[in-house]
Amino acid sequence: MLSYLHSFHAGNFADVLKHVNLVHALDYLTQKPKPMLYFDSHSGAGVYRLGGSEAQKNQEFANGIGVLWNQDCSDYTSLQQYKDLVQELNSDKPNELNFYPGSPWFADQMLRDNDKIQLCELHPREQQTLRKNLGSNRRIKLFFNDGFQQAIASMPPPLRRGLMLIDPPYEDKKDYAKVVQTLIECHKRFATGSYALWYPVVERKTIDKLCKNLQESGIRNIQVFELGIAPDSRGRGMNGSGMLWINPPWTLFAEMQKTLPFLAKILGQANNSEGYYRCEQLVDE
Repeated sequence: MLSYLHSFHAGNFADVLKHVNLVHALDYLTQKPKPMLYFDSHSGAGVYRLGGSEAQKNQEFANGIGVLWNQDCSDYTSLQQYKDLVQELNSDKPNELNFYPGSPWFADQMLRDNDKIQLCELHPREQQTLRKNLGSNRRIKLFFNDGFQQAIASMPPPLRRGLMLIDPPYEDKKDYAKVVQTLIECHKRFATGSYALWYPVVERKTIDKLCKNLQESGIRNIQVFELGIAPDSRGRGMNGSGMLWINPPWTLFAEMQKTLPFLAKILGQANNSEGYYRCEQLVDE
């Protein structure tokens, strides 16, 4: 399926969760001098124009970055760093929120010259935009093929340090099984790597099954973080999303314990509902 375009959803509450997690992880991993690989399985376009027709259709950014844009986030280190980076992208008109960065843009900004970036994208239009936005950077390698297959093929990285982000659109329900199998296969090849899996919370039983399958895989050190702007929708749409980590930065859990209650409160209120969050050590080290 190639109908999904992230431009309809860019900057929403799910992107806030994903990118705050990513910013924290990249900041942590780059504190060590050894170079690393960042791998993104479903990269999208890299940068999104919020004034475009697709972003404006449902204006989902209004329940995410739109709430945070004028919000004081200085008490939350990773959230403030995330917000600073979004503001940097909009520095031409610093008082206006016109653009939102995708995960590849955050990685490009935060990684060092000796680090490597591998990006996968299968959608033809997104491929062209991704190449335009980030393709000129020599440390970035683009793969225009299946992100699940390329993820497995890219492990282990020659640098022996790495962070992999897997965040498919889940248009095909088979993706829930694919992400589990991909993580298991990648972990077999590179057990010390950090892996981050984004997932939507549409049907809770589907997420429970995903987590159970990974719990039973034998993989250790798994953490789960969720953020929702309303209670579970029981299949009627996405009110929440999650990040499942294998070998997360050891500082991430405490950071999310502090940050997610704040985000659940303000994003839930902006949605005229009661937000929720989840921080759980799913499998011990």
